[in-house]
Amino acid sequence: MLDAGLNRPARNGAEILRDPRLNKISAFSEDEREQLGLLGLVPEGIDSEDQQIARVRMQLSRKTSALGKYIYLTSLLDNNETLFFRVLMSDPAAYMPIVYTPTVGEACQKFGHILRRPRGLYLSANRRGRIRDILRNWPEPDVRFIVVTDGERILGLGDLGANGMGIPIGKLALYTACAGVPPQVTLPIVLDVGTNNQELLDDPLYLGLRQPRLRGAEYDEMIEEFVMAVQDVFPRCCIQFEDFANINSIPILARYRDRVCCYNDDIQGTAAVAVAGIFGALRILDAKMAEQTFLFLGAGSAGTGIADLLVKTMMQEGVSEAEARQRCWFVDSKGLVVASRTELADFKKPYAHEHPPVPDFLQAIEELRPTAIIGVSTIAKAFNQDVIEAMARINERPIVFPYSNPTSRSECTAEEAYTWSDGRAIFAAGSPFAPVELNGQTLVPGQGNNVYIFPAVGMAVYATEAERVTDEMFIVAARAVAEQVSAETLATGLIYPPMADILKSSLQVAKRVADYIFDVELARIERPANVDELIEASVYQPRYRSLI
Repeated sequence: MLDAGLNRPARNGAEILRDPRLNKISAFSEDEREQLGLLGLVPEGIDSEDQQIARVRMQLSRKTSALGKYIYLTSLLDNNETLFFRVLMSDPAAYMPIVYTPTVGEACQKFGHILRRPRGLYLSANRRGRIRDILRNWPEPDVRFIVVTDGERILGLGDLGANGMGIPIGKLALYTACAGVPPQVTLPIVLDVGTNNQELLDDPLYLGLRQPRLRGAEYDEMIEEFVMAVQDVFPRCCIQFEDFANINSIPILARYRDRVCCYNDDIQGTAAVAVAGIFGALRILDAKMAEQTFLFLGAGSAGTGIADLLVKTMMQEGVSEAEARQRCWFVDSKGLVVASRTELADFKKPYAHEHPPVPDFLQAIEELRPTAIIGVSTIAKAFNQDVIEAMARINERPIVFPYSNPTSRSECTAEEAYTWSDGRAIFAAGSPFAPVELNGQTLVPGQGNNVYIFPAVGMAVYATEAERVTDEMFIVAARAVAEQVSAETLATGLIYPPMADILKSSLQVAKRVADYIFDVELARIERPANVDELIEASVYQPRYRSLI
């Protein structure tokens, strides 16, 4: 007898209870209890799946902190994978902030303090030369998605070393919950190359390498070994690079994007969700992309990635590359990014325009008169009252996107943006904010969360077995997200689809991206007669299966 859907020999009752893919806790049938040796190992009562969900919700309601809820749900994932995803998918708007941003930031900071059971793979700098063998320790032979981080730039929190594992775990949970990618084909990985965070090095409960970060040629060689080992061990796998510092994220993406199936969510996913938000805002304004001027606070990989995708989008609409780039401006820690500055990193130079130096963001708004400001600085409250009032004075409907995560690093809150603009701001943030009552109107802030993009792109890549991931796929995804926002939803100020409908939304986006993958001949399978049916048939369903 084989485990249902897992193609491996069945085990005894105690072993089944220890396997999160098989464990049903209190929902085993009477026949399963008799035949699998479970009698006495579980309580006599038999729960329906709905009863189990009710029990989970009750236990969550008794947790007094978001971190406590995170720990409980993580333990549920380790114990009963089906129930975990059934709970997540029952109300994604309620549970995503617990399993991912903003709670995952605190979970990463305290990762070594709250660890219950290791999950994923830890590839240490001490194990260089052996990465291929370590990948083979993973029990699933057909991994299709790896989310990997080296922990150096976790959200807006900086270097968290091996504690960054919380990010790949959370991201991959969203692949499944938001787009139906089967969890058994996903693998979270940390490249433990050390940490320069002295607080972690001094923490007796820190679980990573206690040494400074690997740099230079040795670091590059480890990345190369990892990427090539994945090609050997998991040849149909897509690698998502996550939360690498700018000094590494941009070169890594440039080095591998045309060699293997990979992408960087901080660069391309963030860019796509921002472009989707701009498309939504333009529907409210009844305006064109090429008529906008974008001013970014923060000139790292996320900001320049958004600008790069905006440029490609405008070029698709007939604007020249030079003109499109002239629509994108940046302010970093030294002021406006202009051509006369000599210390600029290479990735900033395409946006270093001819203009006199400007020392700060507010003055840049006054001189450039942007229609949209986009925050990717991780500087809390940087969009202060003067900034928002200036944008509202210049624009009838200013676009205000404070995208930095977690919530504690957001450039402003929804209430601040709406209040200081007298309710006229078109607002979306990287973290969730509650609706705001102002002047007798309920304003619903959007969350420009990458979750609208990367799970859907992931499902399309999974279903088509795509050879590569391209920027154009993300533009297709951004357009598909924006098109799903109804006129009624736009009237409330919300420029993204409701989070409660994320699975439905993601599957529609996945279908569009899959169509594109077949159109440009990047799929490794033949195009089926019906691409929509291919996507629907690929979706994971969190339902118990008979084990007998």
